[in-house]
Amino acid sequence: EDLVELVTTTSDRDVVDPDPFTSESAQILIREIMGCNLELENLKKNINDVIQKNKNIIDVLGRV
Repeated sequence: EDLVELVTTTSDRDVVDPDPFTSESAQILIREIMGCNLELENLKKNINDVIQKNKNIIDVLGRV
């Protein structure tokens, strides 16, 4: 029997049986996608914060 093993960024492991693909399998994958999306949103916010800090520093240096 073929199984698909997912290893997340936190080293969690989920095993999904693709045949037959069940609603439980779908829920596992959906949870992983939601977790990844949350991580991406946090990274995006952090990147935007750093960009804004850099702009502020450049603005201050431009006034000197």
